Amino acid sequence: MAVEEVASSGSEQAWLQVVHSFIQKNLCPTSKDPCVQLVEAVVNCVKTTWASSRGTGGLNLPLSYSHYRKKKESKKKKRGNILQSAPLNPSVLLSSFVSVQELKSHQRLPCCSHLAWSSSDYQAWANKAGPNAVPLPRERLLLIGILTDLPGDLDPEYRDGSLYVKDNSGTLGCELLDLDLSWLGHLFLFPSWSYIPPAWQQNSLGSGHLELWCPPVPVLPLILNHDPETPIRVLYPEIASQLLQHRSKFRKQQLHVAGQLVRLSTLVKTHQKTYFVLSLGDPSSATTPVLILVQIPSQLVWHHVLRPSCSYVLTNLQISTIRGFPHRIWTTSSSSDLMSLDPEHIQEFNVEELISEAVSNPLSVLSSQQHCNSTRKVRMLSYQGTVTKVLNGPAGLYELDGQLSLCLAYQQLPNNGRTIRPGVQLELQDVHFFQSVGGVPMLAPCLRGTVLLRDFSQQESPKQSPHSYLGVVLHLRLLLERHLGLPLYLWTAKALEEITSKLCPRLLRHHQLLQSSASGTAGVGELLLAPTLDALAPPGRPIRNVYQEILEDPHHCPLQEYSLLQPPCSFPALAAFKEDGQRRAWTIFDPVTLLPLPEVTYLPSCMLNSRLAWSWVCFSPSVFQPPPVLLGVLVASAHRGWLQLRDQSGSIPCLPLPKPSQAFIDPRLIGSLVRVERFQLVVEREVKSNFPSWKELGRPEFIQERRTNIYVLFSLDDALILPIPSPYSGHSSTQGPPQAKFPSLESPLEGQSRLLLLSHKECLMKRNYQASQGAGPPKHTLSFHVVGTWLGGIQRKDGDIWGLPEPPGDEKQDQKVFLLFFGQSIRWFEFLHPGQQYRLIIPDPSPPSLLEEGDSSPLSQQILELTGYTSCLIVQDDWILEPGNPQGIPGMLGISKGLCESSLTEILSGSSSGSFVSFSAEILSRTLCVPFSGTAQQRNSQASQHGVKLTVALDAADLASRIPIDVYIEAPHPPLPLGLLPGTRVYFQQLERKVSRFQNVYCRFLPSSYLRILCFPTEVPVSSSLPHVYLAELQGDSPGLTQAIASCHVVSVLSVQLFWVCAHCTSICVQGQCSRQGPPCPTQAAVSQANMRLLVEDGTAEAVVNCTNQQVAVALGLCSDEWDSLMELVRVPGRVALNITRAGAQPEFTGKTDSLMSFLQMLCASSSVLRPVLLTFELERKPTRVVPLESPRLHRFQFGEIPVLTHMVPRLSLSCLSLKDPEVPHVLSS
Repeated sequence: MAVEEVASSGSEQAWLQVVHSFIQKNLCPTSKDPCVQLVEAVVNCVKTTWASSRGTGGLNLPLSYSHYRKKKESKKKKRGNILQSAPLNPSVLLSSFVSVQELKSHQRLPCCSHLAWSSSDYQAWANKAGPNAVPLPRERLLLIGILTDLPGDLDPEYRDGSLYVKDNSGTLGCELLDLDLSWLGHLFLFPSWSYIPPAWQQNSLGSGHLELWCPPVPVLPLILNHDPETPIRVLYPEIASQLLQHRSKFRKQQLHVAGQLVRLSTLVKTHQKTYFVLSLGDPSSATTPVLILVQIPSQLVWHHVLRPSCSYVLTNLQISTIRGFPHRIWTTSSSSDLMSLDPEHIQEFNVEELISEAVSNPLSVLSSQQHCNSTRKVRMLSYQGTVTKVLNGPAGLYELDGQLSLCLAYQQLPNNGRTIRPGVQLELQDVHFFQSVGGVPMLAPCLRGTVLLRDFSQQESPKQSPHSYLGVVLHLRLLLERHLGLPLYLWTAKALEEITSKLCPRLLRHHQLLQSSASGTAGVGELLLAPTLDALAPPGRPIRNVYQEILEDPHHCPLQEYSLLQPPCSFPALAAFKEDGQRRAWTIFDPVTLLPLPEVTYLPSCMLNSRLAWSWVCFSPSVFQPPPVLLGVLVASAHRGWLQLRDQSGSIPCLPLPKPSQAFIDPRLIGSLVRVERFQLVVEREVKSNFPSWKELGRPEFIQERRTNIYVLFSLDDALILPIPSPYSGHSSTQGPPQAKFPSLESPLEGQSRLLLLSHKECLMKRNYQASQGAGPPKHTLSFHVVGTWLGGIQRKDGDIWGLPEPPGDEKQDQKVFLLFFGQSIRWFEFLHPGQQYRLIIPDPSPPSLLEEGDSSPLSQQILELTGYTSCLIVQDDWILEPGNPQGIPGMLGISKGLCESSLTEILSGSSSGSFVSFSAEILSRTLCVPFSGTAQQRNSQASQHGVKLTVALDAADLASRIPIDVYIEAPHPPLPLGLLPGTRVYFQQLERKVSRFQNVYCRFLPSSYLRILCFPTEVPVSSSLPHVYLAELQGDSPGLTQAIASCHVVSVLSVQLFWVCAHCTSICVQGQCSRQGPPCPTQAAVSQANMRLLVEDGTAEAVVNCTNQQVAVALGLCSDEWDSLMELVRVPGRVALNITRAGAQPEFTGKTDSLMSFLQMLCASSSVLRPVLLTFELERKPTRVVPLESPRLHRFQFGEIPVLTHMVPRLSLSCLSLKDPEVPHVLSS
């Protein structure tokens, strides 16, 4: 026991020495005289506070081995936190002194210190943070300093109402729950406090702050303010309000006003001036409270003292006027004081005589009867609760008590609300209450209300982003400059949150997005929101009137009215947007609607599944709620050659067009930020199915596989393109030409270049290429190549511009060049187009003769041998291509080369195959090319291995209608270009012209072919009505109308064929059974088929019309039930054919089918068939058919006994599109 006492005594002596040196350095005046009395006072204060602790362990002092700085030097720290050495006694809480500067410079993590607390006390306190929260870690530190409202060594006029703890080492901001004005300027021991470093502060750029949990303990006795010897003569609110009408009577008088605090505004900073307004009233009467403006810097600290419902006396007030506010108001003077109201020391000041003299001449006063034109008033109330979650710190959005939302954006919080984090308890006075904002009640204080701190948080908040303060500034800037109401502000905050999560930090730094330029121009984040905000809240709206908001009753503020806002748009993550688009596309996928009745009932299985194999759907932004705005960085894919919009969640392929029929040639847009509101989301659906017949279309189990290709179409005119600023610059500019942003696309500082005119470009596909000698066998590599002509010689960098071209080595040498792209270089595919000029840039170091003599690699030599060109270059990954600009080069004029197109005669005339044609056309339809050999399962499994057939329409100025022609893009040709959709206009170059065995012209897309999208399909298809013609107008050699309408009369039925076929193999079904020899078909389903040939005339010519399936039922004049009954009769024999001649009908089947054949023969000769009809048709002889028309023949007619010979034009062959009875004209009676 004696040994412990000696050890304790020695430790106390060491501790006292440390205390002495600490006080001498940090608390004593700058003179070198020892402060023995101060040291003694500090020790006594610490002893007294320590003695109140229940865990002292019998020691008189909180011992520690050393001073904080020495301890830090002797012990290794992890994560910047303070490590304590082992205690002398396990039951003793160790403590050391810490200065303000040491806290600011060395304490990196939040911490707390409670001198008079035992371990169990701290544990009970920490448990209040909640089960999922992290409490503030405890450190055994002693803090002593002067409590002041002076910010360091600055002039007293810079006071703004903030509180500080000061010692000789510096000043540190602090917050406390209750303040006594007598504490200011005195030395205190702070027994219970927490320190929050700047990186953990909410929405602040400060240097950390202290939170003082309990009243400080004075080191030296305080000098208390004595009560006045004589009673103070005061005015009460009713009289004080009346005196505002008579400022001339009391111009030089300073009066005292007493009353109960009924309202307290927040601290407001405007025009480099800080102030607040308080209202004193009389709870026993219904008189209007008197407003008092406090703007003297030394009196701003009163804001920490005032508490609602408490009574105060403010001395030496005067009546003043304020610029921007039309009414008079009481203001404090430099000699004003704030005191608690004690009825024993006050006396009412009698001014009734003075008021009665001037009552007949009242002046302007603040009226409480002003009319507030509000469509929907918002209720105001007071509330006390605990912050449970930070919803959006930079936007000032929090959660209270797990059930309310709190918006603090419309109020200026002292020190930017640095104490507000989960766990803090707040008292809200005079705040606006919204019943439901997004389904949740919300509280929002304006400048008139105030937010009072009732208890600090025990929780350690997450570390804040270094750029969170930039978000605060941006939100505040948008709120004030746009004068945003609450619904629009909440949408703006959510939109900024979505944009930040999409782009930062991988694609864009936080400060690049949030920070404005030094000149005050908008930053990237503000520019992205500007198109929407310009429509809803254009800049230049009336500014916020602060005095009107605080002083007038009823007051006017942005929160006074509330109306529901439909979100104007959203900024979804691209991955989620793609997923939503795919989900919508497959949700509406319905085979029954894709194949409408009654056509689908006649389709066998092979045709049924083939028509379902490919379909597409296009979504406009209006389909989504709210409408999405696409936002991402434009990148070029080195794997597929497509352009993509990319954010942090993923990417989506896109196809941008500058203007209709223009080429996208500027790769410098790569790396720019693209914002698109108007676009088309295209979802191509590929289905592998084995539906037996149309009756099973509603059963999804017959769908074996689904694939989706999703991409976006948009015009560059509808896009906002923002160059991404440098990470070291504070803003971006939309002026000037676009600049490259990705390192792989930036122009090198040193290098050589040469201008190139592109003449031909091949398609992107897999080819056998060997990159270098010895690299193994050639392998399939996605690649393409272009052919061009050099324009001028080699140019080198001359500063920031290209110098004059060097003279070519051999001017007679062929200037054509072959450029091969594979690997990373295929990213240039979308930007290279024939007829355009480009500059090929090769960075140093490169052989000087490379651009003149070409590459000497084995692959290049092999290509030269195959193509016959004299120069070949394999484009490397670090080479750059830019749009060419020959201006400024002597003798070099701009070369403008349009699209080369073949004439209509070159495309359609002649019977030879193998020639090449180029043309532009509109896509009418797109179908997968599936061979019809083999079984249906084999055909379906090969569907994805074959190409597509595009039916396109050729335009000609001298034709009344467009001419369809088929273009086949056959396998292997992956990947198919984006945008090949019905309605799209496409330019084809170097298509192989072919003639089929039926003498019809079609085209093949070869590996050497090229296509370019000219314009997208319109969202609303343009409906064009077919012309009404006479049949004689269709006779002739030149191509003309292909589809039309004619009013004609059915002369006779030439043939009728009704039959049932197997849905699987299309063989004839007899009595419902497939008649094919061999293995039985997997399904016994049968579908009906019908063909019919009619002879019609309209008085100008005759035509043979071929009708199929449902058209036969209409031609026979049968209703749906009658037609179904007839086909059921045909099911027994399986096939019935009727050929009608002048001598009568000759049926193919006899016996049991005689009655059926007789019925058909009688029906075909009846007036229900031989009747006037309105025929919609197309020519069976296509304009692409190269066989000449049959010449007129000599025909003999017999008129009685007189024979007549005449030339007869051959009958027209028409395919029926629709058949219906003509409308009966209305006869108007007189």
